[in-house]
Amino acid sequence: MFARKIRVEIVGPQGAHVCPMEWLDNFCMRSFTGREAFDETLPVADGELEVSFQVDINALRTDMEDWLTRKFGEGKPVKLTLAEVRKGGG
Repeated sequence: MFARKIRVEIVGPQGAHVCPMEWLDNFCMRSFTGREAFDETLPVADGELEVSFQVDINALRTDMEDWLTRKFGEGKPVKLTLAEVRKGGG
């Protein structure tokens, strides 16, 4: 649907692993950031978002970390990496 594909990983003591679809969906459907650009995010699978060119990836990461920490962090900060997936695999 959107032109950019973003890989979302949770970074923890055990290393990085893909962010569950449930978490992505929860943020995208319930984001109260007030940033209209985040309306242009679509979770498509575990660890995968599609976004428009209007979405600032660094701002998205910051707001996602804040939301996911409060929702799923169980008292610990959730740290993420977001990387645009380029055609051809990386």
